[in-house]
Amino acid sequence: MGSEIAAPAFFTRDVLATTPTGGGGLVGREQYLAALRELLDRAADGNGSALVLRGAAGIGKSALLAAVRDAALERNLTVLSAVGVENEAGLCFAALHQLLHPLLPEAVKLPLAQQRTLRAAFGQEEGGPDLFSVALAALQLIGEAAAQQPIVLIIDDLHWLDPASADALSFLARRIGKDAVFVLAATRAGQGDPADRAGLPDLVVEPLPEDAAAELLQAQAPTLTTTARQRLLAQASGNPLALTELPRALRHSGTDRVGEDFPLTARLEAAFAARSAELCPAARTLLVVLAADVGCELRRLLSAATELAGAPVTADHLQDALDIGLVELSGAGMRFRHPMMRTAIYARAPLTQRLGAHSCLAAALADFPDKQLWHRAAATLGTDDSLAAELEAFAERSRRRGAIMTAVNALHRAAELAERPERTTTLLLGAAELASEIGARREAQDLVDRANPSALGPIDRARLATVQEVIAFSHYDPENRMLELVDIAGDVHRAGNTDLAAELLWRAASRCFFQDAAAPARTAIAEQLDLLDLPAQDPRRLAIEAYTVPWDRGPAVLDQLARLTPDRSDADTMRYLGYAALFLGDLRRGSAYIDAAAGVGRNQGRLGLLAGILGAGNWSRIWLGEWDTVRAETEESRAFAAETGEEFYGVAGRTNLAMIAALRGETELAEDHLREIHASPMAVGMRCIQVTAQQTRGMIQLLAGRAEDAFATLRRVYDPADPVSHPMRRWWIAAELADAAVAAEKVDEARQLLAELPALAGRLPAPMLLVVDEYSRAVLAADDDADTVYAAALTSHVGSWPLYRARLQLHHGRRLRRLRRMAEAREPLRAARDGFDALGAAPWAESARIELRAAGEASTRRAANARDQLTPQELQIATLAAEGLTNRQIAEKLYLSHRTVGSHLYRIFPRLGITGRVELAAALESVAA
Repeated sequence: MGSEIAAPAFFTRDVLATTPTGGGGLVGREQYLAALRELLDRAADGNGSALVLRGAAGIGKSALLAAVRDAALERNLTVLSAVGVENEAGLCFAALHQLLHPLLPEAVKLPLAQQRTLRAAFGQEEGGPDLFSVALAALQLIGEAAAQQPIVLIIDDLHWLDPASADALSFLARRIGKDAVFVLAATRAGQGDPADRAGLPDLVVEPLPEDAAAELLQAQAPTLTTTARQRLLAQASGNPLALTELPRALRHSGTDRVGEDFPLTARLEAAFAARSAELCPAARTLLVVLAADVGCELRRLLSAATELAGAPVTADHLQDALDIGLVELSGAGMRFRHPMMRTAIYARAPLTQRLGAHSCLAAALADFPDKQLWHRAAATLGTDDSLAAELEAFAERSRRRGAIMTAVNALHRAAELAERPERTTTLLLGAAELASEIGARREAQDLVDRANPSALGPIDRARLATVQEVIAFSHYDPENRMLELVDIAGDVHRAGNTDLAAELLWRAASRCFFQDAAAPARTAIAEQLDLLDLPAQDPRRLAIEAYTVPWDRGPAVLDQLARLTPDRSDADTMRYLGYAALFLGDLRRGSAYIDAAAGVGRNQGRLGLLAGILGAGNWSRIWLGEWDTVRAETEESRAFAAETGEEFYGVAGRTNLAMIAALRGETELAEDHLREIHASPMAVGMRCIQVTAQQTRGMIQLLAGRAEDAFATLRRVYDPADPVSHPMRRWWIAAELADAAVAAEKVDEARQLLAELPALAGRLPAPMLLVVDEYSRAVLAADDDADTVYAAALTSHVGSWPLYRARLQLHHGRRLRRLRRMAEAREPLRAARDGFDALGAAPWAESARIELRAAGEASTRRAANARDQLTPQELQIATLAAEGLTNRQIAEKLYLSHRTVGSHLYRIFPRLGITGRVELAAALESVAA
């Protein structure tokens, strides 16, 4: 839906009429009704929830939706309804407009920017808001209304919603926990939809039990013979629609047999088609036009049907269609009483009549250009370049608004209409690129499969390669694929497209990080990069060099990073710089760049970008001691990954959560995360994930006192042939290896494994390498040198990293106590205890207390702080509020309802023992210490 849509196809408070199960009502559905009423009660009490009903066609999902609607109206709750319309799947935000239309007068309560976002999304003013900005504005609008009166959102035929609306509603449904809103949707079993991808809870609607099916059939057809009754019960298999419609088909056929050799769906569709055959030609024409656009208002339907029939189609013909029970009035239009009725009418109409219906509808919808465009496309056989160009322009408008799958569908249809094979291939690749951006890998692969490889020039071949890196990353041998990408980059560079060549080299370099690579592949990438002649400070160049040849060019990259003053408003620039810095071990600089990229991504609604940088980018912050930030942002990342289809980052985020759980002594939780990582196909062959998971396993064993197991686990990381090894990250684990070596009395072996580290840290003086080098040398030092080495480390790089400083202080105190230097041991042990308490590192803090007691000093238990009282998200909200952000500003930053933020703060204050925002900063001080 674009600028042409001024009003929804239909909207009323009772848009969902009872499903055609007839007078039998909801026989045998007591358990479903009880569950739904409980959720309705929760919404009425101010606790939001969402549920998706799944089941076969005709199973009674719509009847359950209607029952909830009626129950909500009886309580005087606000009910907003929408129905997925197959013909409107190509129109941006059509269903969302249908749903929200009754609330739009209340949009004046929203901030001006969100008012404009909704008006632009619904075609009431110019603009191209991104999908998630629209979704957030819709969330705020519903939240405002729910604060006045609880709301029930009912969406039928979810699988036919336009993709933009479906994604927006899925986003909304995940975030209404603190609003008085109940989101209830229904979809066909086995149909892919955003609710499934986003992990919304569902309830499968099963066929009726035998006794309930017999009761319903008796109510529908009490005069059936015993033989006919048994046959119908067997054929219907508990499907309520079949139990209603098949008896009617028997009456019309004059026999007791109904197509028993065909599947149930086909029998039902045949029954519906047979019923329509009773109508006069004009009424049948009206049904075909309705089947071509069930969202069209009645006036236009009658006009289009009249043009198609060549004779007046009037209200009398409409009444005839109503009388046979196939359709019903609904708001400003009419609708089929069941989707299968629409399918039966449309599929059995002659091709020329279907094409004519779309052509006549296009004429009737001249004031709705986008809708008219889709009907013109549906009315066209063969090719039409001008129409393909119009669809391409529509796709670009949809892309700018964040309605990516709408754009994909438009490009796909444009490709079918294009006259030249190379044009078809270009359009299909464009569609595949967009699909791959949002993680729709299956759709992207289907589009790629339709492209003609023989029509590919250098540019399109390069575009195809980038898409394949997203949708089929694991299908290639890493080494060969990197070299292939280098060759394609060379071809496209010679064809004049340096940016695309750089993108291909970044893809190849990323494989060096994810999977590792031998020297020939790394050298080939670096040499091709040099041929691009990018400026030395180009962010892409710095990232590619860091990932590909870190030991050779890393020092120069670090130098460039230190001298750059980048454009912090460019998310991609900051992302490249952040990744380069993080990979080389300049963690603080890299985290600052990643924060800047995340800020821009939040402002632009780029949830796919956020899924990646908040998930994978937060591993480094663990070692800076920023555990609460890591937990909160990783949980955000996992939610964004689910919504955008970026499954890999959901798995990568688990490595963050597993390590933090291990460091905090939450061993069972850490093990659960590791099991999920191990079970995920996304982790197979990904050394960047495997090495972090191995480090976490070693940490769990180390903190559990299983030193020998920990050492054996961690030493594997130093074998380059082992799949858990990583060429850069293995050196970051030197501290854990040293800890395990001392505890397992394998100091000499650890020294051998880490023998290269001092030279590497000198060659590439990144902070992380310097820290782990200083730390491991101190821990593994001989007693004669220990005092000097410890003092040097604690006053150098290690001293400014809280986690490593506390760990080294614990080692130092333990060593001094072992040497009977009790008084000297107490000071570092106290500092270690306090440092671990501030971090929340319970196992280490307890070790420090035990050592202190052994050194002759009692140690009190750690006092509770804000971290103990709040969830990661609550701590995130409290921190932002303490910084002075308003509830609305926090909501926009975290993609929440501002009322949800207010509800969180209402619960946060008493837990922290405070009464208002002005006290938050002081209450949170202990966490930041």
